[in-house]
Amino acid sequence: MMASFMSYFGGRKDPKVAARDAIVSLRQQLQLLEKKEEHLQKKIEDEAKKAKTNAVSNKSAAMAALKRKKAHEVELERLSGSRLQLEMQVNTLESANLNAETLSAMKKGSDALRVIHGDMNADKVADTMDQIMEQRGIAEEISNAIASNPLADPGEEEELLAELNGLEEEVLNERLAGANHVPVHIPPNANKAPEARQPVAVEDDEEAQLRELQAQLAL
Repeated sequence: MMASFMSYFGGRKDPKVAARDAIVSLRQQLQLLEKKEEHLQKKIEDEAKKAKTNAVSNKSAAMAALKRKKAHEVELERLSGSRLQLEMQVNTLESANLNAETLSAMKKGSDALRVIHGDMNADKVADTMDQIMEQRGIAEEISNAIASNPLADPGEEEELLAELNGLEEEVLNERLAGANHVPVHIPPNANKAPEARQPVAVEDDEEAQLRELQAQLAL
């Protein structure tokens, strides 16, 4: 009760609540004006009918109806202007309320970013990235050192490589020897291939001429 009393006499009020109350009040007034306009429009139609009905039989009554119709039209026009002003004010308040809520949301986002960033800045981020890269290089050096074997004897490694090469050569030779002695299996029902004809030796031209010369000398 006291809060409402102070608010009524100039106490500070929440802007959101004030805007909401003002919009509600304006919309209620708009509804009242719309009902009044509907009532006046009905009266204008009724007076127009009376004027038309009495236009011939009772001109004075028709004139009075036209005057009342004109007065209602003037009042209707005034109400229409008032309603337009109220609608514009409602739109302005709604827009202002939306802007205020948008600004409030943006301020909350800015405050959240400020908390997240803290005392962070570009220079500190760059220093942190340099430290990360440095630690990554140290980790890589440690991994390489762990993977290497400083106790290995180079001569022993060469001897093992030579032994490995010898084993590889031996295995390859065994595979080749086994491939040369693989028996050819011929199915029992398979037809034997015809024996290839022996090629007829063809004498060279020089041998043929020598034999012919010897034959002639024998005669």
